[in-house]
Amino acid sequence: MKNYISLFILLIVVSACKTEQKEVAVETNTETTPVLAPISKTDMENAVIYEANIRQYSPEGTFDAFTKDIPQLKELGVKIIWLMPVFPISETKRKATGGKFASEFPEAEQAKYLGSYYAVTDFTKINPEFGTIEDFRELVKVAHDNGIYVILDWVPNHTGWDHKWLTTNPEYYTHNDKGEVIHPEGTDWTDVADLNYDNQDMRKEMIEDMVYWITEEGVDGYRCDVAGSVPLDFWQQAVPVLRAKKDLFMLAEAWEPELLDGDIFDMAYGWDGHHLLNALAKGEKNLEDYDAYIQKINNDYDADDILMNFVTNHDENSWNGTINERMGEASELMTALSFTLKGMPLIYSGQEYDLDHRLKFFEKDSFPKEKGKTWKLLQKLGTLKRTNAALNGGKNAASYKRLNSENNMLMFERSKENQTIVFVGNFSDTDNEIIIPEGAYVDYMSNAKLQLNGEAVAFGPWEYKILVK
Repeated sequence: MKNYISLFILLIVVSACKTEQKEVAVETNTETTPVLAPISKTDMENAVIYEANIRQYSPEGTFDAFTKDIPQLKELGVKIIWLMPVFPISETKRKATGGKFASEFPEAEQAKYLGSYYAVTDFTKINPEFGTIEDFRELVKVAHDNGIYVILDWVPNHTGWDHKWLTTNPEYYTHNDKGEVIHPEGTDWTDVADLNYDNQDMRKEMIEDMVYWITEEGVDGYRCDVAGSVPLDFWQQAVPVLRAKKDLFMLAEAWEPELLDGDIFDMAYGWDGHHLLNALAKGEKNLEDYDAYIQKINNDYDADDILMNFVTNHDENSWNGTINERMGEASELMTALSFTLKGMPLIYSGQEYDLDHRLKFFEKDSFPKEKGKTWKLLQKLGTLKRTNAALNGGKNAASYKRLNSENNMLMFERSKENQTIVFVGNFSDTDNEIIIPEGAYVDYMSNAKLQLNGEAVAFGPWEYKILVK
Protein backbone atom coordinates (compact mmCIF):
# COMPACT_ATOMS: atom_id res chain seq x y z
CA MET A 1 0.00 0.00 0.00
CA LYS A 2 2.82 2.37 0.85
CA ASN A 3 4.34 1.80 -2.60
CA TYR A 4 1.09 2.86 -4.30
CA ILE A 5 0.90 5.99 -2.18
CA SER A 6 4.53 6.85 -2.98
CA LEU A 7 3.90 6.35 -6.70
CA PHE A 8 0.83 8.57 -6.53
CA ILE A 9 2.78 11.35 -4.79
CA LEU A 10 5.59 11.04 -7.32
CA LEU A 11 3.14 11.42 -10.22
CA ILE A 12 1.70 14.56 -8.65
CA VAL A 13 5.19 16.07 -8.24
CA VAL A 14 6.17 15.25 -11.83
CA SER A 15 2.92 16.73 -13.12
CA ALA A 16 3.46 19.94 -11.14
CA CYS A 17 6.99 20.28 -12.51
CA LYS A 18 5.65 20.19 -16.05
CA THR A 19 3.40 23.21 -15.60
CA GLU A 20 4.55 26.31 -17.46
CA GLN A 21 4.38 28.61 -14.44
CA LYS A 22 5.55 26.97 -11.21
CA GLU A 23 4.49 28.21 -7.80
CA VAL A 24 6.54 27.94 -4.64
CA ALA A 25 5.68 28.75 -1.05
CA VAL A 26 7.72 31.48 0.60
CA GLU A 27 7.48 33.33 3.88
CA THR A 28 6.18 36.82 3.04
CA ASN A 29 4.49 39.32 5.41
CA THR A 30 4.50 36.66 8.16
CA GLU A 31 2.25 34.39 6.07
CA THR A 32 3.09 31.49 3.79
CA THR A 33 1.93 32.77 0.42
CA PRO A 34 2.11 30.98 -2.94
CA VAL A 35 4.08 33.11 -5.38
CA LEU A 36 5.41 32.79 -8.89
CA ALA A 37 8.63 30.82 -9.13
CA PRO A 38 11.64 33.16 -9.44
CA ILE A 39 12.42 34.43 -12.91
CA SER A 40 14.76 32.28 -15.00
CA LYS A 41 17.04 32.83 -17.97
CA THR A 42 14.46 30.99 -20.06
CA ASP A 43 11.82 33.54 -19.04
CA MET A 44 14.04 36.35 -20.33
CA GLU A 45 14.30 34.90 -23.84
CA ASN A 46 10.82 35.87 -25.00
CA ALA A 47 9.73 38.46 -22.44
CA VAL A 48 8.13 41.82 -23.12
CA ILE A 49 8.61 44.41 -20.36
CA TYR A 50 5.90 46.95 -19.47
CA GLU A 51 6.64 50.26 -17.76
CA ALA A 52 3.73 51.19 -15.49
CA ASN A 53 3.28 54.87 -14.69
CA ILE A 54 0.74 54.42 -11.90
CA ARG A 55 0.07 58.16 -11.48
CA GLN A 56 -0.91 58.67 -15.12
CA TYR A 57 -2.26 55.22 -16.00
CA SER A 58 -5.81 56.08 -14.89
CA PRO A 59 -7.91 59.04 -13.77
CA GLU A 60 -7.65 57.60 -10.23
CA GLY A 61 -3.87 57.20 -10.43
CA THR A 62 -3.92 54.26 -8.01
CA PHE A 63 -2.52 50.75 -7.70
CA ASP A 64 -6.06 49.35 -7.74
CA ALA A 65 -6.94 51.00 -11.05
CA PHE A 66 -3.87 49.45 -12.64
CA THR A 67 -4.19 46.05 -10.97
CA LYS A 68 -7.54 45.29 -12.58
CA ASP A 69 -5.95 45.61 -16.04
CA ILE A 70 -2.98 43.34 -15.36
CA PRO A 71 -4.62 40.16 -16.73
CA GLN A 72 -5.05 41.67 -20.18
CA LEU A 73 -1.37 42.64 -20.38
CA LYS A 74 -0.72 38.94 -21.03
CA GLU A 75 -2.36 39.51 -24.43
CA LEU A 76 0.60 41.76 -25.30
CA GLY A 77 3.18 39.17 -24.26
CA VAL A 78 4.08 41.08 -21.09
CA LYS A 79 6.11 38.97 -18.68
CA ILE A 80 7.69 41.74 -16.56
CA ILE A 81 6.02 44.85 -15.12
CA TRP A 82 8.37 47.67 -14.15
CA LEU A 83 6.68 50.01 -11.69
CA MET A 84 7.94 53.57 -11.72
CA PRO A 85 8.93 54.60 -8.15
CA VAL A 86 6.21 53.76 -5.66
CA PHE A 87 7.80 55.55 -2.68
CA PRO A 88 6.69 58.74 -0.89
CA ILE A 89 7.84 61.99 -2.53
CA SER A 90 9.49 64.78 -0.54
CA GLU A 91 7.55 67.98 0.08
CA THR A 92 10.69 70.09 0.45
CA LYS A 93 11.82 71.42 -2.94
CA ARG A 94 8.98 69.50 -4.61
CA LYS A 95 9.34 70.02 -8.36
CA ALA A 96 6.60 71.66 -10.41
CA THR A 97 6.02 72.46 -14.05
CA GLY A 98 8.42 74.96 -15.61
CA GLY A 99 11.44 74.01 -13.51
CA LYS A 100 10.08 75.72 -10.41
CA PHE A 101 9.33 74.34 -6.97
CA ALA A 102 5.69 73.93 -5.89
CA SER A 103 6.35 76.35 -3.05
CA GLU A 104 6.99 79.14 -5.58
CA PHE A 105 3.36 79.07 -6.73
CA PRO A 106 0.36 80.61 -4.95
CA GLU A 107 -0.72 78.40 -2.06
CA ALA A 108 -4.03 77.56 -3.73
CA GLU A 109 -2.14 76.04 -6.70
CA GLN A 110 0.54 74.12 -4.85
CA ALA A 111 -1.48 70.95 -4.24
CA LYS A 112 -1.68 70.10 -7.96
CA TYR A 113 2.11 69.85 -8.23
CA LEU A 114 2.82 66.27 -7.18
CA GLY A 115 6.58 66.30 -7.67
CA SER A 116 8.97 63.81 -9.23
CA TYR A 117 8.70 60.12 -8.43
CA TYR A 118 12.50 60.15 -8.20
CA ALA A 119 12.64 62.46 -5.14
CA VAL A 120 12.21 59.65 -2.62
CA THR A 121 11.63 60.45 1.03
CA ASP A 122 11.55 56.85 2.34
CA PHE A 123 12.71 53.73 0.47
CA THR A 124 10.60 51.39 2.62
CA LYS A 125 7.19 53.07 2.38
CA ILE A 126 4.43 53.43 -0.22
CA ASN A 127 3.40 56.75 -1.75
CA PRO A 128 -0.14 57.38 -0.36
CA GLU A 129 -0.97 59.01 -3.70
CA PHE A 130 -1.13 55.48 -5.14
CA GLY A 131 -2.85 53.66 -2.26
CA THR A 132 -1.77 51.49 0.65
CA ILE A 133 0.79 48.72 1.17
CA GLU A 134 -2.14 46.29 1.02
CA ASP A 135 -3.04 47.68 -2.42
CA PHE A 136 0.55 47.21 -3.51
CA ARG A 137 0.56 43.63 -2.27
CA GLU A 138 -2.61 42.92 -4.22
CA LEU A 139 -0.95 44.27 -7.37
CA VAL A 140 2.00 41.93 -6.90
CA LYS A 141 -0.30 38.99 -6.18
CA VAL A 142 -2.45 39.57 -9.27
CA ALA A 143 0.66 39.91 -11.43
CA HIS A 144 2.11 36.68 -10.04
CA ASP A 145 -1.22 34.90 -10.45
CA ASN A 146 -1.03 35.84 -14.13
CA GLY A 147 2.55 34.63 -14.56
CA ILE A 148 3.96 38.18 -14.63
CA TYR A 149 6.96 39.40 -12.61
CA VAL A 150 7.12 42.79 -10.86
CA ILE A 151 10.25 44.91 -10.56
CA LEU A 152 10.58 48.21 -8.72
CA ASP A 153 12.17 51.39 -10.01
CA TRP A 154 15.01 51.98 -7.52
CA VAL A 155 16.63 55.40 -7.11
CA PRO A 156 20.15 54.82 -5.74
CA ASN A 157 21.83 58.05 -6.80
CA HIS A 158 19.97 60.51 -4.58
CA THR A 159 17.07 61.07 -2.18
CA GLY A 160 14.47 63.77 -1.72
CA TRP A 161 15.22 66.57 0.72
CA ASP A 162 12.86 65.14 3.37
CA HIS A 163 14.64 61.81 3.71
CA LYS A 164 15.49 61.13 7.35
CA TRP A 165 19.16 60.53 6.47
CA LEU A 166 19.60 64.27 5.91
CA THR A 167 18.90 64.74 9.62
CA THR A 168 20.27 61.55 11.14
CA ASN A 169 23.23 60.94 8.84
CA PRO A 170 24.22 64.01 6.80
CA GLU A 171 27.54 62.28 6.10
CA TYR A 172 25.59 60.02 3.73
CA TYR A 173 25.44 62.94 1.27
CA THR A 174 27.81 64.89 -0.96
CA HIS A 175 28.81 68.33 0.39
CA ASN A 176 30.28 71.39 -1.26
CA ASP A 177 33.22 73.42 0.03
CA LYS A 178 30.88 75.24 2.40
CA GLY A 179 29.74 71.97 3.94
CA GLU A 180 26.31 72.17 2.31
CA VAL A 181 24.55 69.10 0.88
CA ILE A 182 24.23 69.50 -2.88
CA HIS A 183 22.08 68.14 -5.66
CA PRO A 184 23.78 65.89 -8.26
CA GLU A 185 26.42 67.91 -10.06
CA GLY A 186 25.94 68.63 -13.74
CA THR A 187 22.15 68.20 -13.51
CA ASP A 188 19.09 70.34 -12.91
CA TRP A 189 17.78 67.81 -10.37
CA THR A 190 17.47 70.44 -7.68
CA ASP A 191 14.68 68.53 -5.95
CA VAL A 192 17.07 65.80 -4.77
CA ALA A 193 20.19 65.49 -2.60
CA ASP A 194 23.24 63.64 -3.95
CA LEU A 195 24.31 60.51 -2.05
CA ASN A 196 27.94 59.93 -1.10
CA TYR A 197 29.03 56.40 -2.04
CA ASP A 198 32.32 56.80 -0.20
CA ASN A 199 30.29 56.22 2.93
CA GLN A 200 30.10 52.48 3.62
CA ASP A 201 27.33 52.80 6.22
CA MET A 202 25.08 54.46 3.65
CA ARG A 203 25.77 51.61 1.22
CA LYS A 204 24.81 49.10 3.90
CA GLU A 205 21.50 50.83 4.61
CA MET A 206 20.73 51.14 0.90
CA ILE A 207 21.25 47.39 0.45
CA GLU A 208 19.09 46.63 3.49
CA ASP A 209 16.25 48.69 2.01
CA MET A 210 16.54 46.84 -1.29
CA VAL A 211 16.51 43.46 0.47
CA TYR A 212 13.30 44.46 2.27
CA TRP A 213 11.19 44.54 -0.90
CA ILE A 214 12.49 41.15 -2.01
CA THR A 215 12.13 39.26 1.26
CA GLU A 216 9.06 41.01 2.70
CA GLU A 217 7.05 42.05 -0.34
CA GLY A 218 8.03 39.45 -2.93
CA VAL A 219 9.22 41.73 -5.72
CA ASP A 220 11.22 40.12 -8.52
CA GLY A 221 13.99 42.62 -9.13
CA TYR A 222 14.80 46.24 -9.84
CA ARG A 223 15.13 48.79 -12.58
CA CYS A 224 17.95 50.95 -11.22
CA ASP A 225 17.77 54.64 -12.08
CA VAL A 226 20.94 56.25 -13.55
CA ALA A 227 22.82 53.07 -12.62
CA GLY A 228 25.96 54.27 -14.41
CA SER A 229 26.22 57.27 -12.07
CA VAL A 230 26.60 54.96 -9.07
CA PRO A 231 30.04 53.41 -8.51
CA LEU A 232 30.39 50.03 -10.19
CA ASP A 233 31.78 48.49 -7.01
CA PHE A 234 28.52 49.27 -5.22
CA TRP A 235 26.63 47.06 -7.65
CA GLN A 236 29.32 44.40 -7.28
CA GLN A 237 28.74 44.62 -3.54
CA ALA A 238 24.93 44.87 -3.53
CA VAL A 239 23.62 42.62 -6.28
CA PRO A 240 25.13 39.34 -4.97
CA VAL A 241 23.42 40.05 -1.63
CA LEU A 242 20.10 40.53 -3.43
CA ARG A 243 20.51 37.49 -5.66
CA ALA A 244 21.29 35.35 -2.62
CA LYS A 245 17.65 35.89 -1.57
CA LYS A 246 16.20 34.61 -4.86
CA ASP A 247 16.69 34.75 -8.62
CA LEU A 248 16.02 38.31 -9.77
CA PHE A 249 15.70 40.39 -12.91
CA MET A 250 17.99 43.44 -12.78
CA LEU A 251 17.66 46.28 -15.31
CA ALA A 252 20.18 49.12 -15.42
CA GLU A 253 19.14 52.51 -16.73
CA ALA A 254 22.54 52.76 -18.35
CA TRP A 255 24.45 51.63 -21.42
CA GLU A 256 27.86 50.74 -19.91
CA PRO A 257 28.74 47.12 -20.85
CA GLU A 258 30.60 46.51 -17.59
CA LEU A 259 27.30 46.69 -15.70
CA LEU A 260 26.31 43.46 -17.44
CA ASP A 261 29.48 41.63 -16.41
CA GLY A 262 29.68 39.10 -13.60
CA ASP A 263 25.93 38.56 -13.14
CA ILE A 264 25.33 42.11 -11.92
CA PHE A 265 22.60 43.35 -14.26
CA ASP A 266 20.66 41.22 -16.73
CA MET A 267 19.70 44.05 -19.06
CA ALA A 268 20.80 47.58 -19.93
CA TYR A 269 19.20 50.35 -21.99
CA GLY A 270 19.65 50.30 -25.75
CA TRP A 271 19.97 54.08 -25.76
CA ASP A 272 22.02 54.23 -28.97
CA GLY A 273 19.46 52.01 -30.68
CA HIS A 274 16.60 54.23 -29.54
CA HIS A 275 18.27 57.38 -30.84
CA LEU A 276 19.02 55.55 -34.09
CA LEU A 277 15.34 54.68 -34.57
CA ASN A 278 14.39 58.34 -34.12
CA ALA A 279 17.05 59.43 -36.60
CA LEU A 280 16.09 56.79 -39.19
CA ALA A 281 12.46 57.90 -39.00
CA LYS A 282 13.49 61.53 -39.58
CA GLY A 283 15.85 60.68 -42.44
CA GLU A 284 18.81 61.97 -40.43
CA LYS A 285 20.56 58.58 -40.58
CA ASN A 286 20.48 55.67 -43.01
CA LEU A 287 20.99 51.92 -43.05
CA GLU A 288 24.76 52.26 -43.10
CA ASP A 289 24.37 53.83 -39.66
CA TYR A 290 22.10 50.95 -38.69
CA ASP A 291 24.73 48.38 -39.73
CA ALA A 292 27.38 50.32 -37.84
CA TYR A 293 25.17 50.21 -34.73
CA ILE A 294 24.72 46.43 -34.98
CA GLN A 295 28.48 46.02 -35.36
CA LYS A 296 29.11 48.26 -32.34
CA ILE A 297 26.71 46.21 -30.24
CA ASN A 298 28.48 43.01 -31.26
CA ASN A 299 31.86 44.54 -30.39
CA ASP A 300 30.92 46.21 -27.10
CA TYR A 301 28.64 43.62 -25.51
CA ASP A 302 28.96 39.91 -24.75
CA ALA A 303 26.73 37.43 -26.56
CA ASP A 304 24.63 36.86 -23.43
CA ASP A 305 24.07 40.56 -22.68
CA ILE A 306 20.54 41.87 -23.10
CA LEU A 307 19.58 45.36 -24.26
CA MET A 308 16.14 46.90 -23.87
CA ASN A 309 14.71 48.10 -27.19
CA PHE A 310 12.16 50.91 -27.06
CA VAL A 311 10.39 53.56 -29.10
CA THR A 312 9.18 55.44 -26.02
CA ASN A 313 9.39 55.56 -22.22
CA HIS A 314 8.47 58.05 -19.50
CA ASP A 315 11.38 60.41 -20.21
CA GLU A 316 11.04 60.29 -23.99
CA ASN A 317 7.30 60.84 -23.93
CA SER A 318 7.25 63.72 -21.45
CA TRP A 319 10.37 65.59 -22.57
CA ASN A 320 11.13 64.66 -26.20
CA GLY A 321 7.72 63.96 -27.65
CA THR A 322 5.24 61.24 -28.49
CA ILE A 323 6.08 58.37 -30.82
CA ASN A 324 4.15 60.13 -33.56
CA GLU A 325 5.99 63.42 -32.98
CA ARG A 326 9.38 61.74 -33.24
CA MET A 327 8.72 59.01 -35.79
CA GLY A 328 5.64 60.03 -37.75
CA GLU A 329 4.61 57.60 -40.49
CA ALA A 330 7.58 55.36 -39.60
CA SER A 331 6.18 54.65 -36.10
CA GLU A 332 4.82 51.19 -36.82
CA LEU A 333 7.96 50.10 -38.68
CA MET A 334 10.18 51.21 -35.79
CA THR A 335 7.94 49.48 -33.26
CA ALA A 336 8.08 46.24 -35.24
CA LEU A 337 11.86 46.51 -35.49
CA SER A 338 12.13 46.95 -31.70
CA PHE A 339 10.37 43.59 -31.28
CA THR A 340 12.39 41.70 -33.89
CA LEU A 341 15.93 42.77 -32.97
CA LYS A 342 17.92 40.89 -30.34
CA GLY A 343 16.96 42.14 -26.90
CA MET A 344 13.74 42.77 -24.98
CA PRO A 345 11.05 45.19 -26.20
CA LEU A 346 9.47 47.76 -23.89
CA ILE A 347 5.86 48.98 -23.82
CA TYR A 348 5.25 52.23 -21.92
CA SER A 349 1.94 53.00 -20.21
CA GLY A 350 -0.51 54.32 -22.80
CA GLN A 351 1.51 53.21 -25.81
CA GLU A 352 -0.88 50.28 -26.16
CA TYR A 353 -3.80 52.72 -26.27
CA ASP A 354 -2.38 54.94 -29.05
CA LEU A 355 -1.06 57.51 -26.57
CA ASP A 356 -0.56 60.68 -28.60
CA HIS A 357 0.15 63.41 -26.10
CA ARG A 358 3.03 64.21 -23.78
CA LEU A 359 2.05 63.09 -20.31
CA LYS A 360 2.70 65.68 -17.63
CA PHE A 361 5.52 64.70 -15.31
CA PHE A 362 4.90 66.71 -12.13
CA GLU A 363 1.10 66.93 -12.32
CA LYS A 364 -1.81 64.52 -12.64
CA ASP A 365 -2.61 63.38 -16.16
CA SER A 366 -4.09 60.32 -17.85
CA PHE A 367 -5.10 58.91 -21.23
CA PRO A 368 -8.19 57.26 -22.73
CA LYS A 369 -8.17 53.45 -22.84
CA GLU A 370 -9.57 52.44 -26.20
CA LYS A 371 -8.05 49.44 -27.89
CA GLY A 372 -7.23 50.51 -31.41
CA LYS A 373 -4.49 50.07 -33.96
CA THR A 374 -1.55 49.95 -31.56
CA TRP A 375 -3.13 47.39 -29.23
CA LYS A 376 -3.64 45.04 -32.18
CA LEU A 377 -0.08 45.67 -33.38
CA LEU A 378 1.49 45.02 -29.98
CA GLN A 379 -0.71 41.98 -29.43
CA LYS A 380 0.41 40.51 -32.75
CA LEU A 381 4.09 41.28 -32.15
CA GLY A 382 3.91 40.04 -28.55
CA THR A 383 2.43 36.73 -29.66
CA LEU A 384 5.24 36.18 -32.16
CA LYS A 385 7.85 37.15 -29.58
CA ARG A 386 6.37 34.70 -27.09
CA THR A 387 5.85 31.75 -29.43
CA ASN A 388 8.65 31.83 -32.01
CA ALA A 389 12.19 30.99 -30.85
CA ALA A 390 13.60 32.97 -33.79
CA LEU A 391 12.82 36.10 -31.76
CA ASN A 392 14.53 34.91 -28.57
CA GLY A 393 16.48 37.89 -27.31
CA GLY A 394 17.91 36.92 -23.94
CA LYS A 395 21.07 35.23 -22.77
CA ASN A 396 20.71 32.55 -25.46
CA ALA A 397 19.41 34.75 -28.25
CA ALA A 398 18.48 33.64 -31.76
CA SER A 399 21.09 34.24 -34.44
CA TYR A 400 21.11 37.41 -36.54
CA LYS A 401 22.15 37.43 -40.20
CA ARG A 402 22.07 40.57 -42.34
CA LEU A 403 20.83 39.77 -45.86
CA ASN A 404 21.75 41.59 -49.05
CA SER A 405 19.63 44.68 -49.52
CA GLU A 406 19.98 48.18 -50.92
CA ASN A 407 18.16 51.44 -51.65
CA ASN A 408 16.95 52.00 -48.07
CA MET A 409 15.65 48.43 -47.78
CA LEU A 410 16.63 46.54 -44.63
CA MET A 411 16.48 42.75 -44.61
CA PHE A 412 17.78 40.36 -41.98
CA GLU A 413 17.17 36.80 -40.81
CA ARG A 414 16.93 35.44 -37.27
CA SER A 415 16.95 31.72 -36.48
CA LYS A 416 16.85 29.32 -33.54
CA GLU A 417 15.59 25.79 -32.93
CA ASN A 418 14.63 25.24 -36.58
CA GLN A 419 12.52 28.40 -36.57
CA THR A 420 13.35 31.33 -38.85
CA ILE A 421 11.91 34.76 -39.51
CA VAL A 422 12.95 37.28 -42.16
CA PHE A 423 12.38 40.96 -41.43
CA VAL A 424 12.12 43.28 -44.46
CA GLY A 425 11.47 47.01 -44.21
CA ASN A 426 11.45 50.06 -46.45
CA PHE A 427 13.27 52.80 -44.52
CA SER A 428 12.20 55.64 -46.78
CA ASP A 429 9.18 57.76 -47.62
CA THR A 430 9.06 56.57 -51.24
CA ASP A 431 7.99 53.33 -52.93
CA ASN A 432 10.66 50.66 -53.14
CA GLU A 433 11.22 47.00 -53.98
CA ILE A 434 13.54 44.15 -53.07
CA ILE A 435 14.24 40.55 -54.02
CA ILE A 436 13.63 38.29 -51.02
CA PRO A 437 15.35 34.87 -50.83
CA GLU A 438 13.30 32.16 -52.54
CA GLY A 439 11.04 30.04 -50.40
CA ALA A 440 7.64 29.52 -48.83
CA TYR A 441 6.68 32.05 -46.15
CA VAL A 442 3.80 33.27 -44.08
CA ASP A 443 3.48 37.07 -44.03
CA TYR A 444 2.94 37.16 -40.28
CA MET A 445 1.15 40.50 -39.99
CA SER A 446 -1.40 39.67 -42.71
CA ASN A 447 -1.40 35.86 -42.33
CA ALA A 448 -0.98 35.57 -46.12
CA LYS A 449 1.00 32.65 -47.55
CA LEU A 450 3.77 33.63 -49.98
CA GLN A 451 5.77 31.56 -52.43
CA LEU A 452 8.71 33.65 -53.59
CA ASN A 453 10.73 32.60 -56.61
CA GLY A 454 13.22 35.42 -57.10
CA GLU A 455 10.83 38.15 -58.21
CA ALA A 456 11.03 41.67 -56.77
CA VAL A 457 8.53 42.46 -54.01
CA ALA A 458 7.12 46.00 -53.84
CA PHE A 459 7.03 48.01 -50.61
CA GLY A 460 5.27 51.28 -49.96
CA PRO A 461 6.81 54.08 -47.83
CA TRP A 462 7.83 52.76 -44.39
CA GLU A 463 6.20 49.41 -45.14
CA TYR A 464 7.57 46.24 -43.57
CA LYS A 465 6.99 42.49 -43.51
CA ILE A 466 7.82 39.82 -40.96
CA LEU A 467 8.10 36.60 -42.94
CA VAL A 468 7.93 33.31 -41.08
CA LYS A 469 9.52 30.30 -42.80
